[in-house]
Amino acid sequence: MAKPENMQITVEFTTLARFMAGEARIHLTLPVETTYGEIVTCLAELYPAMVGIIIAEDKKSLLNSNLFIINGEMSQPAFIMNESPRDGDRLTIVSVATGG
Repeated sequence: MAKPENMQITVEFTTLARFMAGEARIHLTLPVETTYGEIVTCLAELYPAMVGIIIAEDKKSLLNSNLFIINGEMSQPAFIMNESPRDGDRLTIVSVATGG
């Protein structure tokens, strides 16, 4: 049996990311080995206004106050950008506000 070449993922936008994207979510078909960093690069191309606000200037990672939550599990954020999601995963961009 042949291994699938592509995976389907959903990227959900919250708060500022939703405002900047102008939509709540997108569905992407990507090669199976696509990393989180490559997904960030794809998002930077689709939504250039996010660069410098949500996405780092190098377009390879999210800025420190933003992260991907995987499948709605707060205990499973994607911090390592060279790892890959699985087919069917839902990545939610969450902005973490800190203060004192």
